[in-house]
Amino acid sequence: MNSFPLPGAPVFHRSENGALMIEDLGLDELAQEHGTPLFVYSQAAIESALSAWQRGLAGRDALVCYAVKANSSQAILSLLAQAGCGFDIVSGGELARALAAGAEPEKIVFSGVGKTRREMQAALEAGIGCFNVESEAELLALNDVAAACGLTAPVSIRVNPDVDARTHPYISTGLRDNKFGIAHDHALAACQLAASLPGLRVAGIGCHIGSQITEAAPYLDALERVLDLLEAIEAAGVPLGQIDLGGGLGIAYADETPPAADALCQLLLARLDARGHGQRRLIVEPGRALVGNAGVCLTEVLYLKPGEDKSFCIVDAAMNDVPRPALYEAFHRIEPLQAAAEGAPGRVYDVVGPVCESGDWLGRRRLLAVQPGDRLAVFSAGAYCMSMASNYNSRPRAAEVLVSGDMARVIRQRETIEDLLRGELP
Repeated sequence: MNSFPLPGAPVFHRSENGALMIEDLGLDELAQEHGTPLFVYSQAAIESALSAWQRGLAGRDALVCYAVKANSSQAILSLLAQAGCGFDIVSGGELARALAAGAEPEKIVFSGVGKTRREMQAALEAGIGCFNVESEAELLALNDVAAACGLTAPVSIRVNPDVDARTHPYISTGLRDNKFGIAHDHALAACQLAASLPGLRVAGIGCHIGSQITEAAPYLDALERVLDLLEAIEAAGVPLGQIDLGGGLGIAYADETPPAADALCQLLLARLDARGHGQRRLIVEPGRALVGNAGVCLTEVLYLKPGEDKSFCIVDAAMNDVPRPALYEAFHRIEPLQAAAEGAPGRVYDVVGPVCESGDWLGRRRLLAVQPGDRLAVFSAGAYCMSMASNYNSRPRAAEVLVSGDMARVIRQRETIEDLLRGELP
């Protein structure tokens, strides 16, 4: 019944008796202790993923900035900050989270197309390292805010290189019809505008082409276009000290084979060297690649609903817990926490949740040998699950647990009905 290797192996593995383990702990025991739905993360997996990026960039002027939107839980941000990571934020709330977790302000970059003036002011006063600016209008607004604060805003012009990342259209960001970045043809004018504004200091240029990218070629294509622009901009008299290549490196949800982070970094650095730009500072902003395969969502089977054309396995996790299938028809591997006995009869099920939407499914056509009360693990749930979780159907959000070796600690308490009602007025 089980498919190997599991995403995140060897952190996730089965014991001799078929129990699914995370590091040195049984997931079923964690589910019994803390209830379901439950998110469980491996500290070793997160640290290993970060070290691959740091290893690939060792000896260079480079900074790894974790994309907070992937998973913004305080304990995970704190773990990454302690390991020397910077942070890529896209809101004032993420700024507050990163600072509360111990982030060094100068290692924070602020991306996103819709920064408010209040968010700009908060970031300026915190002393962040750079604003990734995505429109000429934003340059003008940031200049106004900086002048009012008596400060100078370091900016990197984020361009849209019109490079196909070959990913799902909802998570593509580098094509000319995407909302992100300044059009390639307007980048020179934007840099000249920024250099002319007294409240701004032009720090560099960058791009971001998408998410869940599983090939190196789109990165190399984007880098070539950015370097072409950089050389043209500097020839026009605007110096650019750093290059920001964004994030987006994918993970293995099923049978994807994305490049290893250290190998990708070496390819990028080699291209920089070949073009004569190896001395420049390089910033990368991985999110999913650091945490995606470090987490699982545990859920209990409530009911089995067999049918002639389709059978349903109804579980207590739903689209408000694991939203990616409903949003992108995304695949997550689903495995029982206890392997079925040899020869146990299985059935093909759609794994669905209790939410009143036909789009509330976690997996389609999965062969499972399960009964009500059994528990399942939804793999690769460390990114874009808890950070996008909602209270739809007035469902309290799940608890979160971080595991290190044979130790587990709750890093987010399960919400209660009282939490849902707090702040509302009759």
